[in-house]
Amino acid sequence: MDTPVPSLASCLPAALRYQPSQKALQMHVKILGSAALGGFPQWNCACPNCDGLRSGALRTKARTQTQLAFSPMSGVWFLVGASPDLRAQILADPDLAPSAETPSPIVGFFLPSADLEDIAGLLQLCGIGNTFVFATPAVQKALKTEPRIFSPLDGPKATVQWQPLSARRRIGCHLSENPGDAPTFFYTAFPLGGGYPYHLGEEVRRNLPAEEAHAAFLLEQNDRKILIAPRICGGGSEWLKAAESADVALLDAHCWRELLEQFPRDAKTRKILLRLHHESPLLDESSEEHRAAVEAGFEIAYDGLEFKL
Repeated sequence: MDTPVPSLASCLPAALRYQPSQKALQMHVKILGSAALGGFPQWNCACPNCDGLRSGALRTKARTQTQLAFSPMSGVWFLVGASPDLRAQILADPDLAPSAETPSPIVGFFLPSADLEDIAGLLQLCGIGNTFVFATPAVQKALKTEPRIFSPLDGPKATVQWQPLSARRRIGCHLSENPGDAPTFFYTAFPLGGGYPYHLGEEVRRNLPAEEAHAAFLLEQNDRKILIAPRICGGGSEWLKAAESADVALLDAHCWRELLEQFPRDAKTRKILLRLHHESPLLDESSEEHRAAVEAGFEIAYDGLEFKL
């Protein structure tokens, strides 16, 4: 079922609003970071991977913590997650820099969870305003109640616009001021289950629905689809069915062995593994595990990988 939402254009700077002349819209996706919490190399680790990267003995690439960005139209960017490395990742990408017309082309965040690796970057964004935050009701409640360090997002002077993510509902996102225009893109959230992070109080964790703890996102534009599931917590098969029918699927590298078994070999989906743990054998480009994943049709994400749909 398609669910329309009010146009987001009224809260955007005039320079970023959709114009009818913009007919050939493409989804532009950037992987700003591709490692799990701690990055690669991890600062306090001397495992073979981290030590091999530092010494130059390992055929691999350094990676910051997982962060995705997508643009449904020129000059407008949404972020998936808010990694602890977010400030440096934004500064490293000219497309995300402010201009004379607008303080920032970043207009919204899709939060997969309340885990620190998905929200810590919000604390680095001083002066955040006119920004949309898409999250499940449970994740919204968690950020608004505990920890209170996120209270500026919901204070009396806050300009953050909260948008609830309803599981399995296909929602049209309008970036045009004209209510008669079609949605610029659609998004659907798929519940992944799992638990809530321990930085939330025990009572808060106990009273939040498990289904809303983690979410995957299906983004659609011009009949092209991308499934984003940076963390797979065993939330059933809905996300997998969505991934199989998508043009691109960005998937949790922690589950790479299971994915090699589960994902149909004849699926035409471009499959990219991200959120790589610093000890993962996939980081070693000369390893048997890396070779097996590539031969099965999977790509190993790296910082700076981008594509258009």
